Amino acid sequence: MAVTNNLMNKIKLAEALAEKMNFSKKQGEEILDNLTEIITATLKSGEEVVLAGFGAFSARVRKARGGVDPRNPQLRITIPEVVVSKFKAGKNLKEALKKRG
Repeated sequence: MAVTNNLMNKIKLAEALAEKMNFSKKQGEEILDNLTEIITATLKSGEEVVLAGFGAFSARVRKARGGVDPRNPQLRITIPEVVVSKFKAGKNLKEALKKRG
């Protein structure tokens, strides 16, 4: 399976959304901006965002761990605990990608 360099960025996604829903490009951008704001705020509050069949967005704590300073490989450092985003693909998305070829 060949990997392509095609990229769907925010502008292209907003345009595709606007076209599919027969909205203006500006309305498509506003919808996408609002969606990302809502997802971000929900994750920051400690909740998950589940889109049935598509997937789930969540925030997880990555524990503190030891590491090596990249500028000085002999120096051991402690990498602090941090909250990171996570996405788990849903069943419908997984199935669609399996049938991609």
